[in-house]
Amino acid sequence: MIRGLYTAAAGMVAQQRKHDTVTQNIANLNTNGYKQVESLVRSFPEMQLSRSGDSSSPFSKVIGSLNTGVFAEESMSMNVQGDLIPSDKITDFALYSDLRVTNPNTGEAIPFDASGKYISDNGDVIYKPQAYFTVQDEEGNVKYTRDGSFQVDAEGRLLSSTGYEVLSDNGEPIRLTGAMNQFKVDEQGQLVNPLTGRVTGERLGITIVDDPYQLVREGNGNYVLSSGRAGSARLLGAEDRVQVKQGFLERSTVDSAQSMVDLTAALRAYEANQKVIQFYDKSLEKAVNEIGRV
Repeated sequence: MIRGLYTAAAGMVAQQRKHDTVTQNIANLNTNGYKQVESLVRSFPEMQLSRSGDSSSPFSKVIGSLNTGVFAEESMSMNVQGDLIPSDKITDFALYSDLRVTNPNTGEAIPFDASGKYISDNGDVIYKPQAYFTVQDEEGNVKYTRDGSFQVDAEGRLLSSTGYEVLSDNGEPIRLTGAMNQFKVDEQGQLVNPLTGRVTGERLGITIVDDPYQLVREGNGNYVLSSGRAGSARLLGAEDRVQVKQGFLERSTVDSAQSMVDLTAALRAYEANQKVIQFYDKSLEKAVNEIGRV
């Protein structure tokens, strides 16, 4: 009976975390470049039950396995391409990426699923690479973001929505000169001279992360690579299928309708586990106050 209490309580905690994840998604419905987060739930390891103190029995002492409930293992961002919407602001940028990974055995492009994941025949998991703008905070720490809502300060520095400096492909902060209404960037991310129409040789720092699930969310749309994973990030190459769209922003990938369904489902599952705990509580109360009196 006590074991049932633990199982129901674990279910309540898991559904509460799922509820929190969904409400976070809904709160970021209009956040530029936000990637929907999914709460992954798994069961606790099963326990093997066996009889004890019965050495004379000819039958097996093994009774069977017992599941002890579920828990919310982690929350993962779904790193897929979001829709692009026009903003008509020259300092707004959006990335459209359709990066390919070639299967070394077949020489063909790997067919990723809708979540950007592919599982090979031998069980290896491969994730679709993603492109990110490269920014730098006040302490010189490099971060990555899909939010291209940039702005220019009085010193001509191109800044992200959180005030971080936007880096070029050589790792230096981008500083603009001249009239801002003539600021132009081509689809390869190269800055264009408005007078000559030629590229200036400076390019937006766009980083390709081979495994975007190694990125750690820091809030405000910024990510950092987890410790020891710096080798999985590289600069945008000429062969990469990435386009920079000036005057556009990437929408959040949150599905509002599905989020409301998930929110309701989490609430109903939470209430069901709550009812189970109330049932066990009444049963224990009866065992202590009535049966124990006999």
